[in-house]
Amino acid sequence: MKALVYGGPGVKSWTDVPDPQIVRSTDAIVRIDTTTICGTDLHILKGDVPAVTPGRILGHEGVGTVVAVGESVESIIVGQRVLISCIKSCGHCANCKTGLYSHCLGDEGRSGIGWVFGHLIDGTQAELVRVPYADNSLYPLPDSVTDAEAVMLSDILPTGFEIGVQYGQVAPGDVVAVIGAGPVGLAAIATAGLYGAGSIVAVDIDENRLEQAKTFGATHTVRSGRPEWRDEVLAATDGAGVDVAIEAVGIPETFTMATEIVRPGGHLANVGVHGKPVPLHVENLWIQNISISMGLVNTNTTPMLLKLVVQHKIPADRLATHTFDFGHVEDAYDTFSRAAETHALKVLISH
Repeated sequence: MKALVYGGPGVKSWTDVPDPQIVRSTDAIVRIDTTTICGTDLHILKGDVPAVTPGRILGHEGVGTVVAVGESVESIIVGQRVLISCIKSCGHCANCKTGLYSHCLGDEGRSGIGWVFGHLIDGTQAELVRVPYADNSLYPLPDSVTDAEAVMLSDILPTGFEIGVQYGQVAPGDVVAVIGAGPVGLAAIATAGLYGAGSIVAVDIDENRLEQAKTFGATHTVRSGRPEWRDEVLAATDGAGVDVAIEAVGIPETFTMATEIVRPGGHLANVGVHGKPVPLHVENLWIQNISISMGLVNTNTTPMLLKLVVQHKIPADRLATHTFDFGHVEDAYDTFSRAAETHALKVLISH
């Protein structure tokens, strides 16, 4: 089969590799119909994730068709159209029983790490992928949900919702600021209303993404990179600061920005993946009584979010802006990596 193989920092290739095989009785083999590229994949290519070693097939998002299952798989059958979760779940360990799938203790990849695809085991940017713990890591899809909608449920929608909205403890009437109106930031904007956010301020340096944010539910937009950006955010809060600041970029500057706009007693939810140390000015923040959270998505909300996508309560398909076939994966990466120029949000790669 063909797959996108990581060759070290800055190196990738769409090349021939052996087809995956059933290794354990709980595995399934899925033919990928649609996959996509995540900002985390770009971090990997920069060398920010040293656990990803040369030879690894990239990708952790996908929709496909089951072509084989292990003898212990009970709820997934050959021929079924499924969503592949970016997080493994054995379903039996202490962490999985509490919904903390991000720290599944199953030994696939590594015990205690839920994100394995394109990280610790081969991923989804391929024609076929082996999925461990198939009963708990795959979700059957109704025919009414398109591939473009479904693939957003692999990672970005649950990430924006769980790590941004839930960890940020968004409450009815809150003013929420989302710094970074990329795909995950837009997912947080699109789902903040589920918990009753009163106002949602999108903050980004890119005017196109700010315009996109309005279509996902942002009530205010602020272009960062200008001296008055903070004043504009605070103006939406009568100067008090936002109740919840969601950082969805993953660089030190945007994390610091989030600390500068959250009100006393508020919440800062870090969603971005950081590739280098971030200053935390505790000498200034300790007196503010703020809570700071961060984490790896659990995907325990995926079934609920899928229902909302079915009901058209979340505009998941609007996140897909470009589509490529498998033979043009490298073009897809080029388009996604130049999002400011190409206006790309999520780039789909399909058969």
